[in-house]
Amino acid sequence: MNTLEKTLQPWRTKLLEHPLYARIQNAAALRKFFETHVFCVWDFQCLLVALRRDLTGSALPWQPTSDPEARRLINSIVLDEESDLTADGRALSHFEMYLEAMRDCGANITPVTRFLSGLQRGQPWSAALAESGASQAAQEFVAVTMAYCESGTTIEVAASFTYGREDVIPAMFTQLVASLAVEDAQRWSAYHYYLERHIQHDGETHGPMSRALVARLCGDAAASWKQAEQAAIRSLQARLRLWDALLAEL
Repeated sequence: MNTLEKTLQPWRTKLLEHPLYARIQNAAALRKFFETHVFCVWDFQCLLVALRRDLTGSALPWQPTSDPEARRLINSIVLDEESDLTADGRALSHFEMYLEAMRDCGANITPVTRFLSGLQRGQPWSAALAESGASQAAQEFVAVTMAYCESGTTIEVAASFTYGREDVIPAMFTQLVASLAVEDAQRWSAYHYYLERHIQHDGETHGPMSRALVARLCGDAAASWKQAEQAAIRSLQARLRLWDALLAEL
């Protein structure tokens, strides 16, 4: 595990030091960021569904899966990601929390709601996304994720989920959102709450759980660890391309 994380460190450093963060210094820029990033929050849920499909008894007729510990790890993460509690005690997925926070702060939710409407009508995700008005950069990022969800191995999905996701984001934006929440609580408190929940879950539970899952899946097989490394790097590269596109837009 230490070898994999050492290999990924240069890519994580590029993300942590990306000039995009310095450009997001006000509410308008942050809203613009949300309007693209919300699609990353959606496809994160797809990675989780793919892991649940592969590692839990989620098909009929039900059968016990081969690794009960992996099953427990995934089910624990699903509970938080799909049914966390809002500040006022309602059960919502983190994606739904994010969407509510976007509404509150005045971000444009038309593309993502149009995308969801397309899915509800039975459109393939690619067609719904293309017609939604999402940026080209968001569409390209989601395509990388969905390729793993639809045809990747369980190890590739787990590596993308664990190492390629938005664990760098909350720490970057919490301070800015906290100050906005003080100035205008009605608009920004929901997003501040979302970030706090994200930091708490990822730092205290989901991060360690997902790293343990990758370790269980790879075991002592060098080829499996190499597969995880390649998937993680590809996911981090996709994130960097998205950040580059957002920086150019801002």
